[in-house]
Amino acid sequence: MPPPIAFELRRRTLLASSAALAMNAGTGTPAAAQEAATAGSDRTRVSLTVNGQPQEVEVDNRTTLLDLLREDLHLTGTKKGCDHGQCGACTCTVNGTRVNSCLSLAVMHEGDEIETIEGIGTPEQMEPMQAAFVENDGFQCGYCTPGQIQSGRAVIEEIRAGIPSHVTGDLSAEIAVTDAEIRERMSGNICRCGAYANILAAITQVAEDSAQGDRT
Repeated sequence: MPPPIAFELRRRTLLASSAALAMNAGTGTPAAAQEAATAGSDRTRVSLTVNGQPQEVEVDNRTTLLDLLREDLHLTGTKKGCDHGQCGACTCTVNGTRVNSCLSLAVMHEGDEIETIEGIGTPEQMEPMQAAFVENDGFQCGYCTPGQIQSGRAVIEEIRAGIPSHVTGDLSAEIAVTDAEIRERMSGNICRCGAYANILAAITQVAEDSAQGDRT
């Protein structure tokens, strides 16, 4: 009969074994962990209004508002540019406020009212900002134009509402529609063709026409 095996319990061995047991007890088996990870639904049905029309769409929870508009509702006027919220090509409005739709999850917009470029005018009857962009040549390739128009319209409404920008000098006075105000507020919309001067002219024209209409 062989001699008994000499076994020495070391403190380090005991601590390591105890830590391993604690980790296993906390995480459970791989199968249990996988089951827990897949327990929730990865799709959600979202009801929202787009350009005045009620829509109900089932989307992956990771779907952005931009992809819902383009891929599910086939409203391709809202463009995908940088997909990082840096170029403004995806600008649309949610409940009257402009947003970068590439940074907003579709599931966040249950019950919201969305407006895209398709909802503000037609080639036969253009909305004033659209007409001003055409009149002032406020575009070249046109890829960024829907976002520029949506932001341009929002800029005028923000100034009317008294919402200050970084360049607003006097927060207690009525905000004037100046070149500096428009440039600052439009700084999130990039035009790689460089049509900025004409975009500025188009927005200024609409602001002036709107102000004149308010006075009459």
